Amino acid sequence: MNPPEPSPGRVEQVARLTRKRPLRWTPARGGYTQAERWIVGFDDGTSVFVKAANDQNTAKWLRQEYQIYSAVSRAFMPKLMGWEDGDRPLLLLEDLSRAHWPPPWNRSQVNAVLHMLEQLHATPPPSGVPRLTDVWPNPSYWPRIAEDPTPFLGLGLCSPVWLEKALPALIEAEGSAQLDGEELTHLDVRGDNLCIHRERAILVDWNWACIGNGTIDIVGWLPSLALEGGPKPEEVLSGERELAALLAGYWGHQSTLPPPHPDSDLRTFQRAQLGIMLPWAARELGLPEPVLADPPPHTGASY
Repeated sequence: MNPPEPSPGRVEQVARLTRKRPLRWTPARGGYTQAERWIVGFDDGTSVFVKAANDQNTAKWLRQEYQIYSAVSRAFMPKLMGWEDGDRPLLLLEDLSRAHWPPPWNRSQVNAVLHMLEQLHATPPPSGVPRLTDVWPNPSYWPRIAEDPTPFLGLGLCSPVWLEKALPALIEAEGSAQLDGEELTHLDVRGDNLCIHRERAILVDWNWACIGNGTIDIVGWLPSLALEGGPKPEEVLSGERELAALLAGYWGHQSTLPPPHPDSDLRTFQRAQLGIMLPWAARELGLPEPVLADPPPHTGASY
């Protein structure tokens, strides 16, 4: 969350990097971390997007982002405008605040994102990017949920009976999910990380970039697309039962955890994604869609 005003040190930092005088600092949208985000307007009429670290985690993630921005220059990425490392790194990017940040979506915009992801996955990964199988060596979320289903059931997305019957298929599919590959992947494709600018899709927030099976970017994006009024996942992609089961298990596990910080609504968003992904995984696996437990009988009392 941005402070009410940038600190004098932050203002001086941006002025030094850009050799311009900042006049306007407008809080920028997006993100589930506590990094500062600003649109900064200068005295010459230009502007930049500023993303600044304010703790060790955001500093680490910002350095990971810069690694990608400094090594990959493609039409699907914002232009790198400046960088300064240190205890509190600062990243300056092209200001895309006037682009279209969905929703709403139309079919041409969905196709633009799919085309962009094809371009991304065809881009040679730069050196130093980790492999997805190293970052995510042995995902086994459904077995953990099976050991103690109470937190998952507390999300209110399925009944105990449905979960008991579905678990064998979900566990098997998750265990067969293919993560290895040679493609540059973003690993956090979702609506608030996408914009449409001059009919091309641009992808932001690159701190999770990996080398692996790029299809996971599409599977991971489709639930947020559906939440934002776009098509159902299977209207865009089908036949990815294993990755759908894996991500359903991941979001099912993550949604039960405490928020990463007090102001975060990340778990709420993950649960919403799960509400799309779990039925999709069930359909892909030939399972009945999740059903909730029967509501308690109505007693006639009013409270």
